[in-house]
Amino acid sequence: IMALPTTAIYFTCYDQLSEALKSRLGKDDEHIPVLAGSLSRFGSVTVVSPLELIRTRMQYRKLPYKQLYACISSKVATEGWFSLWRGWSSTVLRDIPFSAIYWYNYERFKRMMCKEVGAREPTFFIAFTSGAASGSIAAVITLPFDVVKTHTQTVLWECETLKIPQRDCTSTWAVMRKIVTKNGIAGLFAGIVPRLFKVAPACGIMISTYEYGKSFFSNLNEKMNQRP
Repeated sequence: IMALPTTAIYFTCYDQLSEALKSRLGKDDEHIPVLAGSLSRFGSVTVVSPLELIRTRMQYRKLPYKQLYACISSKVATEGWFSLWRGWSSTVLRDIPFSAIYWYNYERFKRMMCKEVGAREPTFFIAFTSGAASGSIAAVITLPFDVVKTHTQTVLWECETLKIPQRDCTSTWAVMRKIVTKNGIAGLFAGIVPRLFKVAPACGIMISTYEYGKSFFSNLNEKMNQRP
């Protein structure tokens, strides 16, 4: 449910913002991937944040859809619509730096590899390798915020279920300090291996498919425009 709207919003925004920034800053400005990636991720995270919260709740409590709908409706009725965006700040703190780091490194790796093999456009291998490497770097750097995000959303549902006051359940930095106090710095990097196994191939497949599709439709449009 989440992957489709997130990816569609994210890539569409990135493409449009990149083109707009290139016309203002110049095609080779290295700030473009950082700015376009950060802004597009901010938009997509904000739109799908309620779905992320619902997904976390389903994983934690294993509720059927009918009961889940009743719980969500009750929560909105008592706490308002903004309650569906709890955990948004920790998601933004993870995803915006991830996106900035990812796109900056991806564009650099792609240019370097294309120059090395003398290719005008990235091949599937170049796009996949650049995407996987960039995703891995970004995943390691932003992992503490992923740990905090998951912890924050899980604690929110525990607080609600056990009727515990939520005053200490929503601060990103408070959660981070709590994790470090309990488990040390290593606690912020819990699950690094599974995250890398998930993120590296996902980023590689996502960007290589995107580049292939963009190239395919661009060439198709050129051929159609050349017809008499």
